[in-house]
Amino acid sequence: MDLKTRGELVARHVAAESAHDMAGTLATLHPECVFEDLAMGRVWRGHEGARDHYHEWWNGLDTTVESGRRAWADDGSLIAETGFSCRHIGPFLGVTATQRIFKLRFVVIVSFRDGLMMGERFYYSLDELLEHLGQPNRKPYMGEAA
Repeated sequence: MDLKTRGELVARHVAAESAHDMAGTLATLHPECVFEDLAMGRVWRGHEGARDHYHEWWNGLDTTVESGRRAWADDGSLIAETGFSCRHIGPFLGVTATQRIFKLRFVVIVSFRDGLMMGERFYYSLDELLEHLGQPNRKPYMGEAA
């Protein structure tokens, strides 16, 4: 699958995800897809896992994917620095809905297989997310950068 086709697939995925269209979102994912949330240390596998992942986020946060910077890795994976516009509408991470509106920045690496998205690996600050929800669990790291 060429990069143009991969880009079009990702655009369909983002549109369906932002509309909270489960059928449209799953249609862009390989049946053996893997979602890795590195901040939470969680992994979801297959369409059932993806469905659980999206239900958790969509039931707690009304999210819209924002545009960001994209780059293609040598292996054909997509690396995107992007974010969500969020509103906290339901229980999420054990926190009752606050109706707070915020932006959550993240980096995602998307892999592909058989013409579909095979996986998404997310990197973001869990401390920042919890702060937005009004529930910081610890002080942010204040040490020196590497």
